[in-house]
This record gives sequence, structure tokens and C-alpha cells, in this order.
Amino acid sequence: MNIQFIRAVFLCLGVLSTPALYAASPTMDKIKSSGAITMGVRESSIPMSYTTGDSRFDGYHVEICRMILGDIKDKLGLSALRINYQPVTSQNRVPLMQNGTIDIECGTTTNNTARAKDVGFANTLYVEEVRIAVKANSGINSISQLAGKIG
Repeated sequence: MNIQFIRAVFLCLGVLSTPALYAASPTMDKIKSSGAITMGVRESSIPMSYTTGDSRFDGYHVEICRMILGDIKDKLGLSALRINYQPVTSQNRVPLMQNGTIDIECGTTTNNTARAKDVGFANTLYVEEVRIAVKANSGINSISQLAGKIG
């Protein structure tokens, strides 16, 4: 069997898409003037991003975003930065970034050239590999052959 590797990389969209992290931009101006930012979050992507109830979120990516936002707050000279949370899915996170509904989203997605045309990516700080094992005599040689067989 051919071992297939699926890479998931840390995605941090929006405010980090400028060459100079804290350069003037419409998003940074909006954050500074409003004292608030909207973070795109997943509701059930445990342990990366998940709701703990009552519009509260936790997880590895949420914590990384909070650290980034703390630094942005300091760099902008804000005494406080209100974080609004907006649940997102893998299907809507890029459009929500593009239309300004969310200002930042930290999650897993493949950072590729096609996506980089639509959104900005921060440096990768999480990489995951998925390997799939099947019986040697199954005749399955690729992930695509599993379509319709799982679930």
C-alpha cells in the first residue's frame, strides 16, 4: 500500500497577512478604533478549537490566537482588546475572512498557493501526518479508494 500523507498546517488568517505584522491596514485600524476583534473559531475540533458552552471557546488554536491578540493589543497601545468569537466551518472560514465578518482565524488547513491568493497565512507551527493502514490483501492502494466505504 502507498502511504498517503495529509498535512494540516496552522492557519492564522487576516491581521497577519501584511508583510509587516503591525503595519497600518484597514483591519488593524478597525481593531484600534473599536478596541475589538472577531476571531473565527471551530465549535467541535477537539483539542484544537471547541466550545465549552455559553459562547466560550478553548483549545490549542484558540490559545495561540489569544497570545497573538495580546501582542497586537500591546503593539497598538490598547489598554484592553475585546475578543468576539464567531463559529466557522472549513467551508465558510475563508469567505468570512474575505468579507470582513472575522478578522483572524486560527485553525488547521493546508497552506497552498491557491488559498494564499485569497487569504494570508502566518508561519506554520503545527504539522500533522495521517497514515492509514489496511489489510495487505485489501487491494486498497490510496485514500481515494476509500471513498464511500467509511461512515
